[in-house]
Amino acid sequence: MHEASRAGVGENGGGGEKMDHTSSRRGTAGSYNYSILRDLLGDGIFTVDGDKWREQRKVSSYEFSTRVLRDFSSIVFRKNVAKLTNIVSEAANSNQTMDIQDLFMKSTLDSIFRVAFGVELDSMCGSSEEGAKFSEAFDNASAMTLWRYVDIFWKMKKAFNVGSEAKLKKNIRVVDDFVYKLIRKKIEEMHKSQNDLL
Repeated sequence: MHEASRAGVGENGGGGEKMDHTSSRRGTAGSYNYSILRDLLGDGIFTVDGDKWREQRKVSSYEFSTRVLRDFSSIVFRKNVAKLTNIVSEAANSNQTMDIQDLFMKSTLDSIFRVAFGVELDSMCGSSEEGAKFSEAFDNASAMTLWRYVDIFWKMKKAFNVGSEAKLKKNIRVVDDFVYKLIRKKIEEMHKSQNDLL
C-alpha cells in the first residue's frame, strides 16, 4: 500500500510495542515511530500524530459506527472464530503443535479483508494461493519493520537497499500489489454497478 493510502492496519505481536493514542501522539516519540512504521503502514491511524491522527480517527470511528457495518462485521468475526475453533480443535485432537499467535493474526487479517474489501483472504486455511503469498509477505514485512526498533543501521541499509531493508522492500511490494489489485477490482465493481443503474 502506498504511503498515502494506508489507513489503519497493524499488529502488536512478537515483542512489538503497543501503540495507543497516549503513547504515539507526542512530538519526538511520534516522529520516531512514524519513521519506522511508515514504509509498511503509510500515513494511517497507527503512524500519524496530531491533526492527521484526529482526522484518521474521525473517519474510522464514523465508518465503524454504522449499524450495517457493525452487523456485517459481527457475522464475519463469528464465522472466522468458528473456523479458528475448528483448526485448534483438530490440532488438539491429533496432538499437533501450532503457532496460536500466527493463527490469531491470520484470523484477524481474514476478517479485516472480508469487511474492508469484501474478499475472502482465507489465510487461516491457505486455500487462496494469492492470499497465502500476501499473508506471508505481510508477516515478513511486519517482523522486519519491528526489527528496525533494534537495528541501529536500518536507515543506512534502506538507503543502500541491502539486507533486511531490501527484503522488507520486496515484501512491501507484494503487499502493495495485492492490496492495489483489490482496490482496483472494488472500484471497477462500483463503476459497473453505477453504470447498471443508469
